[in-house]
Amino acid sequence: MSQASVTRQRTVPDGLSQRGLGVALLLLSAGVFSTAGLFTKGVEAGSWAIIFWRGLFAGLFTLVYLLARGRFRMEFATLGASGWAVAIIGAAGSAIYIPALKITSIANVTLIYAAVPLLAAAMAWAWIGERPSRRVLLCCLAAFLGVLVIVQGSLGAPELVGDLMALGMTASLAAIMVIYRRFPDTPVGAPAFLMCVLLLPPAIVFGEPLAASLGEIGIMSAFGLIFSVAYLALAEGARRVPAAEAGLLSSLEMPLAPLWAWLLLAELPPVDTWIGGAAIMGAVLYSQMERKTPCPAQKD
Repeated sequence: MSQASVTRQRTVPDGLSQRGLGVALLLLSAGVFSTAGLFTKGVEAGSWAIIFWRGLFAGLFTLVYLLARGRFRMEFATLGASGWAVAIIGAAGSAIYIPALKITSIANVTLIYAAVPLLAAAMAWAWIGERPSRRVLLCCLAAFLGVLVIVQGSLGAPELVGDLMALGMTASLAAIMVIYRRFPDTPVGAPAFLMCVLLLPPAIVFGEPLAASLGEIGIMSAFGLIFSVAYLALAEGARRVPAAEAGLLSSLEMPLAPLWAWLLLAELPPVDTWIGGAAIMGAVLYSQMERKTPCPAQKD
């Protein structure tokens, strides 16, 4: 058997398993992120208080994660420009994400978030020349049409400031996906820790986190723990899956978040939301039917 054939047998299964792991991590991330509105709407504390307690406990969890895996020194030593870019962009996105959920509806924020695959695909195509497949492009279009259906039926007269904040958060997440795709060696835990720490000083200055009740502090702390899990899963998954597909998978949050809001907060979405959500979920599932054929090994 030729050396090329042996190499192919070793690498193809590993490649397939890495893609499968990436898909699973992105689905986990989307499911967890879909609960963000519940945590934000479930407390009376202001946006900066939520940012503080969520960031504090998300940072502590991430720090424990790095120390437990023995990666603290290595990740900060290899942070580099791309790692700092992820940290700064992520912090900016987090700073406007919570106020967006406070200002406008959960459905509003998550619907705008569904633009992630389109933005990620455009950024990746323009920056790193990663052209999405025709199937993924069609699925992105279907997801976008699903958003239009939901916007028509459920958004009515949204608050402009909240919409713009949600759009900024969406752009920041798409940019992070492309950074990890372009620089797959960028560490995950160190930027996640930094984006939490960077927001603590302004949260103390502009908010009153210590004025929150112990019960609400507990809720916001739990929010921080699951947020860190979701972010780490997103970053690890994004480096294993093309940017457009990663954005498409993460858009599963869009139909889930209004569902939780309906079940737990009695925010009943209109029929258009269910129709548009079904279109997005169908697009995501259809995109996963695509399988790349391994390139044949060259002859010796």
